Amino acid sequence: MNQHQQLRKQVEKQANRMRKARQEQNTLLSQTIYLSTLGLLFIVPVIGGAYLGLWLDKMQEDYSVLWTASLLLLGLIIGVMNVYLFIRE
Repeated sequence: MNQHQQLRKQVEKQANRMRKARQEQNTLLSQTIYLSTLGLLFIVPVIGGAYLGLWLDKMQEDYSVLWTASLLLLGLIIGVMNVYLFIRE
C-alpha cells in the first residue's frame, strides 16, 4: 500500500507539472507582441535621434551631418540598451 501511494503521488506530481507547462506555453500572439515591443524599443530612439540631428543640422547655414550622425549613434546605443534591459527583465 505504501508503494502504491508513493507511485500515485509521483504520477500526480508529474501530471500537475505537465498541466502547468501547458498553461504557461507561449502562444503565437504573445510571441508576436513580444517581438514587436522589442522592435519599437529599438527603432524609436534611433529614428528620434536621426530626426533631431537632422533638424539641428538644418539650423546651421553650412552643410553638416555632425549632429545627425552623433544623435543617430546615440539613438542606436539607447535602443540597444532598451532592448537589453527589457530582455533582462
